[in-house]
Amino acid sequence: MKPTTAAAKLGIYLPAAPEEFQSSPISREDLDALRADPPAWLVELRRGGPFPKDVTAAKLGVSRSGLVRGGITEALTADQIGELITDPPAWLVREREIHRDVIAENARLKAATDNH
Repeated sequence: MKPTTAAAKLGIYLPAAPEEFQSSPISREDLDALRADPPAWLVELRRGGPFPKDVTAAKLGVSRSGLVRGGITEALTADQIGELITDPPAWLVREREIHRDVIAENARLKAATDNH
């Protein structure tokens, strides 16, 4: 598989991975091995980032679109995410509310559909 796909499956930000990971195809066996016994670089990326947008959004409790609306266009580290969580700016508070509302509405619609 392409390195982009492998990085997504591992939940890591591809540009922060070692060059050899970025530049060569990854077999399913290689991916399974990375999951089973992650090397130090993978452990560190998963712990400290930088993280891809979907992981950053999940950690902040917002959508990826909410990140963009909040002006977050670059990958963030765990420390940067921690700072945002500790002292949330107005955009983050607003986007969390929007995200919660969307999730609640989707659940309501699913429940209504399931009951018919």
